[in-house]
Amino acid sequence: MPIHSLMFGWEYPPRHLGGLGVACQGLVRGLLYNNVKVTLVLPFAAGGSENGVDVLFPQDKHIQKIRIASMLIPYDSPELYAQRIHAVPRETSQIYGEDLGHAVHVFTETSVDLTKDLNPDVVHAHDWMTYEAAVRSARHHEKPFVAHIHATELDRTHFHPNEWIYQRERWGFEQANHVIAVSNYTKNILVEHYGISAEKISVVHNGSSETHDASQFHQQKIDRSKKSPMVLFLGRLAIQKGPLHFLEMASMVHKFKPDVQFVMAGDGHMLPSLVDHAIKLGLQDNIIFAGKVTSAEARKLYAQSSCFVMPSLSEPFGLVALEAIANGTPVILSRQSGASEVIGHAFKVDFWDTEKMADCVLTVLRETPLAMQLTIEAPRILQKLTWENQAEKVFSIYKNLLNS
Repeated sequence: MPIHSLMFGWEYPPRHLGGLGVACQGLVRGLLYNNVKVTLVLPFAAGGSENGVDVLFPQDKHIQKIRIASMLIPYDSPELYAQRIHAVPRETSQIYGEDLGHAVHVFTETSVDLTKDLNPDVVHAHDWMTYEAAVRSARHHEKPFVAHIHATELDRTHFHPNEWIYQRERWGFEQANHVIAVSNYTKNILVEHYGISAEKISVVHNGSSETHDASQFHQQKIDRSKKSPMVLFLGRLAIQKGPLHFLEMASMVHKFKPDVQFVMAGDGHMLPSLVDHAIKLGLQDNIIFAGKVTSAEARKLYAQSSCFVMPSLSEPFGLVALEAIANGTPVILSRQSGASEVIGHAFKVDFWDTEKMADCVLTVLRETPLAMQLTIEAPRILQKLTWENQAEKVFSIYKNLLNS
């Protein structure tokens, strides 16, 4: 009989805003590959079935999804939730939660009730919104609880956390039998800022579902050389992702190479201020704010770009870096990221060192042989950093907990 993982998530394709959903999907598929049965419990937009609950049984007998009607969304905050809930009828707010804390409580109560008759071997939860549901479910089933952390509140707020969210995270880590961090960078944050024992934490880097075709990208490089250089940012327009540092870097590059085009793909609350700042820096004729892009559109942007820059202030992993190298694009990474731990052939700089960042971009644009070498060498990590391999590590954690 396969191990049965009862997994609580809060983001999953096609409804996702960032890398957590992509990572969760990759992990689930990898666990299925390793013969693990998964029951996945997710919030979804209200308005589905009669009682707000939709249970799906796909043809694959090793997975089932239980969707909980909820107004929770990825990267939520008390302020953002309050804005949304005030725009709906009062009876809706009473059902789904009048504030963020109440919404998490409703999701927890419904999730625990709907899964009480299951027979899991382990309970697994992703990020803070689901930890209470997982703790209560694990206690009910008398099974171990694994807390998986993809991004802490400290990452999202540049170490100025909402205290309520921070404490809920910390409580979840303390209650867990084991914690999975997506990088050593994140593990160090848990040890230093949350007081979690290092022995309780395993690092399982995110995997990649991307493939790399060297011959295809060689032709793309030839086509790319005929056009003006393009430098790409792709991510949420939030302080964590370092969009202001990208603009400062772009301003420095622009002074040396006025023909370089910059693209910022993604959306977020910082967009208006970023547009204003770009104009102040004199970049209005050399920058495009592309908004949120689909996976297909992202691939086209990677293919057209001379290099990709990830200037995150605090990045637990950074799946976009793997996407970039899979599409034959040289990358420049923040040292404050998990991706920098696994990608060997890339430029790595501190997020605050925009002058060094600009120098790296200019080097990639100027030194064609070096750029080609990065294009050829960097994607080799994808051959071993598959979701099947990473899920096997999670499977081993499950087995160790069950055998202890």
